[in-house]
Amino acid sequence: MSQKHPVVVVTGSSGAGTTTVKRAFEHIFTREGIEAAIVEGDSFHRYDRAEMKSKMTEEHLSHFGPEANRFDKIEELFRVYGETGRGQKRYYLHSQEEADEHNARLGCDKKPGEFTPWEDIPGGTDLLFYEGLHGMVVTDENDVASQVDLGIGVVPVVNLEWIQKIHRDAKERGYSAEATVETIMRRMPDYINHITPQFSRTDINFQRVATVDTSNPFIARDIPTPDESFVVIRFADPEKFDTDFPYLLNMIPDSFMSRRNTIVVPGGKMGFAMEIILGPIIDKMMHERG
Repeated sequence: MSQKHPVVVVTGSSGAGTTTVKRAFEHIFTREGIEAAIVEGDSFHRYDRAEMKSKMTEEHLSHFGPEANRFDKIEELFRVYGETGRGQKRYYLHSQEEADEHNARLGCDKKPGEFTPWEDIPGGTDLLFYEGLHGMVVTDENDVASQVDLGIGVVPVVNLEWIQKIHRDAKERGYSAEATVETIMRRMPDYINHITPQFSRTDINFQRVATVDTSNPFIARDIPTPDESFVVIRFADPEKFDTDFPYLLNMIPDSFMSRRNTIVVPGGKMGFAMEIILGPIIDKMMHERG
């Protein structure tokens, strides 16, 4: 962990909604004039798209487990950045648009589903921001969580997470519901062993809970809207970041405390709650780094 070069992590499963938290951080960075080194979790997969398809068939790997990821490279990056403010990153190219952008920037000829070459993170950034599957992972060989200064978990209740994933995969990737269910089943052991334990190590968890029936996520016709949900926000140690619960309750209409370290807010206020909770934490980090 580092006061001079802090590492901030947003971690959550596929389909969990980490993009919402990433957007809140981007607003904070822009508003406060913070230069962040952005790192995508997908870039630490061990195999490109074609290799992974083969491995899934032959060895039944999943993107959630250590066999398919470079946990050592995540830990190394976080440690080196914390010590020096530098490090190396690369990009996983999800689409032709991303491939065109990075090929033009780097002068290479990579295709969707491949990785760009490793490149140096520019000097002079204020913090490192990681968003992906394994920002707080710990195994017998690697302890990524020990290198993190602020860990955020995005953890919808599992039925809601599956609904979001099924609909996202259908809309963005053209997958059938059956194919997504097969993926969920294949990933389940790694989900239990390597994804879920991270949320006991995070500093703050944002968990969306639907107020409509999600008892069978595999037949749900739509995703519950923000107004059809609450967000349960759990602080592992409220004193660590001087969390002011009376202030939060006053700022967020219809919010309430459910436990001494947990505040519940309306789903439609999730983005707003993230910004007023995380903004002061990031501001404090910037003051402490001098």
